[in-house]
Amino acid sequence: MALRMPESMDECIYFTNRSVGKGQLIAWVYRKTCPKCKKVKMGKPVEKGKVKIRAAEYACPSCGYREEKTVHEESLQIEAQFTCPACGKKGEAAAPYQRKAFQGVLSFLVVCPSCKATIPITKKLKVKKAKSSVGAEEEM
Repeated sequence: MALRMPESMDECIYFTNRSVGKGQLIAWVYRKTCPKCKKVKMGKPVEKGKVKIRAAEYACPSCGYREEKTVHEESLQIEAQFTCPACGKKGEAAAPYQRKAFQGVLSFLVVCPSCKATIPITKKLKVKKAKSSVGAEEEM
């Protein structure tokens, strides 16, 4: 499959490099080419020389085409290179750029091609929900 690593952060909407359990993971999402003019990559709109950080849409700097944030992000793919925490093998995979619930935490989910284990990419400092015993709560 041979995924291409980004050469610059300007190519990416999302990038992370972190350890996941016993493994290591590098994940990124490339910016999408404008579907109207097909010349440049789309990004957040620029107003008065500054990028609008919490914008609800993406805009093409060349032709001005605008696309809603949810529609734009659903069409993207997250790509990852990793060392699987379950089997220890190095691999790479791509998945839809959508957060899904995994053990109570919204995560991007990547599947290891060798052992089929699901590797969650959570927001930083998010912790999985611990299973609580019902009997212990009733005694208090």
